[in-house]
Amino acid sequence: QVHFVESGGDSVQSGDSLRLSCAASGFFLDHYAIGWFRQAPGEEREGVACVSYSDRSTYYSDSVKGRFTVSRDNAKNTVYLQMNSLKPADTAVYYCAANTMRSRCAAEAPTRIYEFDYWGQGTQVTVSS
Repeated sequence: QVHFVESGGDSVQSGDSLRLSCAASGFFLDHYAIGWFRQAPGEEREGVACVSYSDRSTYYSDSVKGRFTVSRDNAKNTVYLQMNSLKPADTAVYYCAANTMRSRCAAEAPTRIYEFDYWGQGTQVTVSS
């Protein structure tokens, strides 16, 4: 079965940091751009970050820019999301997925959900004020 396995979610206080991991299972990350998404209760899933395969270029949504950092280790078949200065508004289930149509994050719309596949079960991040 081809999917991601997310981990690292926790309940933390406002201002704390977390590092999420996303391990590929049943396939290799090579040649895929990888996106991080989140979904809060009652909200639509939104893309927060993307990292390209070849040049490791990155994209961040305005809501996380300057606080979150996405990285990838192709040798370990794993992608990471370092989250600093967490806010209650960051509370959500976080998912990663592979862009099966691109190896590089699209500049105009890097997290179009229909381009992504191999979703995992997600990991819960809860930030208390």
